[in-house]
Formats: sequence, C-alpha cells, structure tokens
Amino acid sequence: MDGAPPPASPAGLSAYVAVSQLLGLTLLATTGAWLGRYRGGVAWDSPLQFNVHPLCMVLGMVFLQGDALLVYRVFRHEAKRSTKVLHALLHGLALVIALVGIVAVFESHRTKGIPDMYSLHSWCGMAAFVLYLLQWLLGCGFFLLPSTSFSLRSRYKPQHVFFGIALFALSIAACLLGITEMLLFNIRDSYSRFVPEGVLANTLGVLLVAFGLVVGYVLTRDDWKRPPLAEELALSMDFKTLTEHESPGSGSQ
Repeated sequence: MDGAPPPASPAGLSAYVAVSQLLGLTLLATTGAWLGRYRGGVAWDSPLQFNVHPLCMVLGMVFLQGDALLVYRVFRHEAKRSTKVLHALLHGLALVIALVGIVAVFESHRTKGIPDMYSLHSWCGMAAFVLYLLQWLLGCGFFLLPSTSFSLRSRYKPQHVFFGIALFALSIAACLLGITEMLLFNIRDSYSRFVPEGVLANTLGVLLVAFGLVVGYVLTRDDWKRPPLAEELALSMDFKTLTEHESPGSGSQ
C-alpha cells in the first residue's frame, strides 16, 4: 500500500552497522592522534608531507571503501539506481583520497632521497590501489551503463562481489604492513619496550582488523542482503528482454 512504512531491517543488522561506524571513526581518530602526537602532524609542502600518506590511505582505502561496501546493506529499501550511484561515488571518493596519499609518499621520498617500491608494504599497497581502480572502472561499465547486457552483468556480478571483499582485505593488510614499517623505521630501538607510540600504533592495527571483521561479517550474512524490490524485478525482466532480444514469452515453460 502507498504510504506504508518500509519493512524493518533484519535483527542485528543496524547494531553491526553502528559498531562498524564507531570503529571506523575511532580508527580515524587514532590515526590522527598517532600522527599528531608522535609524528609531528600533517602538512603538504614540508618534511611532514609523508604523514599525509597514512592518513589518506586509512581514510580512503579502509573507512570509505568499507562504507561503500555496506551501502547495499544499509539502503535496503531505496531505489536500486540511487544505491548503485552512491556505491560508485563512495568508491570514487576513496580512490581520489588514496591517490592523494600515493602522490604524497612519492613526493616525500623524492625530496628526501628515499627509494620507492622496494618493500612488501609498497607492493601490496600499489597492487591494492591499481586493482581497486580497475574494479571501480569495470563496476561502472557493467552496472551503470545501460548498454551492458543482462547476461554480462549476471556473469560478472560474482567476480565483482568477490574482488570487492578481497580488495578490502588486501587494503587492510597493506595498512598493517605500513604501520609496522613506520614503527621499525622510527622507533626500532625502543619498540620492544612497549613505548606509548608503539602501543598506540598497535592499537590502530587492532582497530583496522576489527573494522574489517565487522564489515566482512555484515557482507557475508546471506539473510542481510538487500532484497530486490518488486519494481526492480519487473525492470530486470524488461531489461533482460531488451538486451537479450527476447520476447516476453520466449523460453517460457
């Protein structure tokens, strides 16, 4: 009926989403506290330019990427097209912020004469960014362009979902490697003595893992998936008929 309230979210979903956001904001605050208290803060045209890198990567490749993945669980009863656009926009914003972080680290290395792309962290981080960009471009092409056939969308969707979760996990792993690398570069001699900076950075790592686990749990609960609306099912059938050149009654049994 028109004007009827939308169905309630599944039990527990709202609580897990709220926990994920609390963890996400906490890990951003912890990143800022670490960089501000122990690494001198963040600035672009200064020796502190490197600190832009971890801040941007945590914000873009972890927090915003995680929120983009949750869009289809949170906006369960809104129009599918609007949800798709929001999903793509959040991923696009994450890519832009991550790109700023990558530029910052390369420029900082160039200024200080530090070599690039030699560590496991840099390999994993660059792979995550490049594959994430490719995933975003393919997703826009398959799911936002109306010319893409229904069969192609159906065949690509499982790969898109799998690589979305896999790249999120890879991004968190790259951040953990980066935290360890920073600690070994900056407090190698005192790290084993549980100095406050080491404890805070380790706490950031634990928060990253916790955020990833909560988001992953929400994404993998089958009963929390976004249910198709009635009008979406009708549009999907019409879209399949048009793109596959089928008549409405063809193939019926």
